[in-house]
Amino acid sequence: MGLEQADDAGVYRLTEDFALIQTVDFFTPIVNDPYQFGQIAAANALSDVYAMGGRPITAMNIACFPLKTTPAEVLKAILQGGLDKVHEAGALLVGGHSIEDNELKYGLAVTGVVHPEKIWTKAGAKAGDALILTKPLGTGIIATALKGRLASPEAEAAIIRVMGALNKTAAEALEGLEVHAVTDITGFGLLGHGLEMAQASQAELTFYAGQVPILPWAREYAAMGLVPVGSHANLRFCEKHLMVDPRVDQVTLDLLADAQTSGGLLVSLSPLHKEVYLSRLKRHGMEHAAIIGEVTALGVGRIRILP
Repeated sequence: MGLEQADDAGVYRLTEDFALIQTVDFFTPIVNDPYQFGQIAAANALSDVYAMGGRPITAMNIACFPLKTTPAEVLKAILQGGLDKVHEAGALLVGGHSIEDNELKYGLAVTGVVHPEKIWTKAGAKAGDALILTKPLGTGIIATALKGRLASPEAEAAIIRVMGALNKTAAEALEGLEVHAVTDITGFGLLGHGLEMAQASQAELTFYAGQVPILPWAREYAAMGLVPVGSHANLRFCEKHLMVDPRVDQVTLDLLADAQTSGGLLVSLSPLHKEVYLSRLKRHGMEHAAIIGEVTALGVGRIRILP
């Protein structure tokens, strides 16, 4: 599985029952605390392995750091945050590479393993499937408010918890269930990544906006205009593939298109298993997880948005 698939990671088959998953991601800080930034960046990079149905085994640091303007202790804290998150995932940090740069950036290159017949992709969603989102939206909008010093301490703490949480539990809770398609929600927002799933599966996805979990402060900040440029770009890109009920307001659309960092999994699975999966997630403390829609038709690649 390579570039032609445009999936969450590359997959290379080594034997009939063993394949490697490879992915990489890094970015600039989105929270003030360097340790928490390291945790979030690592969780984000590890997420693509979980989205493919795999288990991460090794990771390598990627670090760009402005030594002349930033104390070395900041880099140490970032790397410690990343290391702790890699260990939480049950993987090993085996090296990495750093360069001096004018702008701080950090992330990981990650290798995972998966059985070739148990790979999850964006394709395969079936008519009648339930759509479940495992984390709430709104981190991009709150992060924008944080940069403008407008976010409350409670809102900042909430996005740190959401973005720093691994998708490990969400992936493992699918064991034994009939899963047809999976992707993780990151920079293209729910609409962008949902559209990728719809087009790869040649399906129509229906989202019920009122059922999509949203962090409490995000709607207020979005109504103030604190929407990232990337989120606006997401909405413009998706617009021609959307069928939006007139009762759905602009702020709601902005939230659905909000560019996420280390967001949750969007899972398309048999409706027979939706309550089982949701129950497993709730037992593990994932109180925001919700059934947000369904696959309503095949033969198209679009999204219908209802109130």
